[in-house]
Amino acid sequence: MRNKHGTPIWYELLTTDPERSSEFYGQAIGWTVGPRPGEGPDYRMLVTADGSNVGGMMHLAPEMVAGGARPAWLFYIGVDDVDASVAAITAAGGSVHLPAFDMQGVGRLAMVADPQGNPFYVMRGAVDAPSTAWERTGMGKCNWHELVTTDQVAGNAFYADVFGWTFPDKMTMPDAAGDYIFAAAAGETFGATMNVNADQPTPGWLFYFRAPDIEKAAAAVTAGGGTVHVGPMEVPGGDRVIVASDPDGAAFGIAAPGAAA
Repeated sequence: MRNKHGTPIWYELLTTDPERSSEFYGQAIGWTVGPRPGEGPDYRMLVTADGSNVGGMMHLAPEMVAGGARPAWLFYIGVDDVDASVAAITAAGGSVHLPAFDMQGVGRLAMVADPQGNPFYVMRGAVDAPSTAWERTGMGKCNWHELVTTDQVAGNAFYADVFGWTFPDKMTMPDAAGDYIFAAAAGETFGATMNVNADQPTPGWLFYFRAPDIEKAAAAVTAGGGTVHVGPMEVPGGDRVIVASDPDGAAFGIAAPGAAA
């Protein structure tokens, strides 16, 4: 997955119940979840309707939960050199959760966090084929990334320093919540950052995946044991979105075409 340095390349769900999560996300977003591997960790592929992979689902075994692991969505940022990126991350005030290691046939990766404690992975893929897991309007793909942070100024400076991100525009949020600052990697706007606020009180990265119909998606979230926290609502650009959590409590978003699409 050798995409340009600093671009998102993969998404990963940590779950305590892969079977329940498979059914939940199949109904809410339309993914097909691959089978459990015959050996090794329980890691299943999340497959879109066009047959491409958007990410993976990792089973949190009881011993992992006992060690502090919690259900969550994470993402991987593609880099030119994992070890150099880890060094830059720590020099810029970030931290290392899982030191760099090689995974045969996959690539080299490390789990890290920004200075505000928001976790993510960095990765250099083992093959030259680019990832298409992030696609602005791709059905079933990740369409948008939001960083909710306790220090937007410091966080933006960190990502600019380590990954070369730029912040080309901003939008003032209602209720004096501060600015919604758009973020671009390799010249393409892929998301935004904001400070914690009443609607988004929990820091961390939030990923919006695309579904055909937001009303049906919201109903499927509720029917499947999840919770819709925000929306459905229209956002600039015409999409309609929700912010939700799955039955495990992992937060995520869904985007869908608006009425005019």
